[in-house]
Amino acid sequence: MTSYKENMKYMDDKLTYYLYHIPGKKIGVTRNLIERVTNQQGYYPDEYEVLDQSEDIDYISSRELELQQSYGYKVDHKPYKKLFKMKINATQQTSTFPVPLSKLKGRLMDEIGKEWETLYGKFQVSKHTLDWIVQNARTSMYDANRCYIYNKAFFEKFVNAKKNDYTEYIKQKFDQQAEANEDRFDKIRSWAQDRGLYDKGDTKTQFAKLMEESGELARAVLKDDKREFIDAIGDMVVVLTNLAYLGGTNIEHCIDSAYDVIRKRKGKMVNGTFVKNG
Repeated sequence: MTSYKENMKYMDDKLTYYLYHIPGKKIGVTRNLIERVTNQQGYYPDEYEVLDQSEDIDYISSRELELQQSYGYKVDHKPYKKLFKMKINATQQTSTFPVPLSKLKGRLMDEIGKEWETLYGKFQVSKHTLDWIVQNARTSMYDANRCYIYNKAFFEKFVNAKKNDYTEYIKQKFDQQAEANEDRFDKIRSWAQDRGLYDKGDTKTQFAKLMEESGELARAVLKDDKREFIDAIGDMVVVLTNLAYLGGTNIEHCIDSAYDVIRKRKGKMVNGTFVKNG
C-alpha cells in the first residue's frame, strides 16, 4: 500500500486549476469541479467538459480568456489570477472573511495557501483547514455579507500541537481508509476461494470475463443506465481482483504501482481526455 508519508506528500502537492466549459453557457476556471460547477451551479459532470488543466495559474488564466474569445463567449474583464485577493481581517478574538457564509467555501477553494497573521500566530487556508473553517464560520451580526471564525478555536484545532496533534488525526484517517480497502479486497478473495475459483480458474478465463463485463459497461454508458453503470464497474473490480491473484500478485499492489506512475505525470485535457506530456 502507499505509505503514509507518500499520501501526505500527495495531499500537500499544488492544486490543479481546471478550465471547464458548459456548452452554450460559459467557460470558467475552478480548483474544485464538483463544488463549483455541480454543487453551486447545478451542472452534472455529463453536462460540462474540461478543456484544459494546469498547476500554473498564469497559464490557465490566459488560456481562459483565449478560449472564451474563440468560443464566442463574453471575455472576462479580469484574468482569473486577479479575481481572488481575499483580505482577512484578524482581531484579538476573530478572523473575518469578506464574503457571505453561503459563498465562503467557493472563495476559500481559490485561496488555498493564503496565510494571515493573528495574535495566536500565522493561520493558513489549506486542504486540511478549509472544511473546518466553513463548518465553524458564523455570519457577522453587523454585516450579512461577512462571516468569521474564532481564532482560539482554530489555534487549538490546528496550531497547538501539544493539545491537538492534527497530523496524527490525518494519519489515522489514512490508516482507516487503507484498512477498509484491504478488507474489501480480502472479502472478494475469500468469496472466490470458497467457490473454488482459484483452484479451477486461470488468468485466461478471468480475462475473458473482464471483456464480457467491459461490454456490459459500454452498454450502460451508451444507454446512460446509472444502475447498470455502477454494477458493471463493481463486477470489473471483482474480476480484476481475481485476475491479479491468479496472476501471482494482488490488486492493491497493481493500484499502488499505477498510482506511483500517474501521480508524477504532467499533461492536459484534450477533447475530454487527459493527454500526458511527452
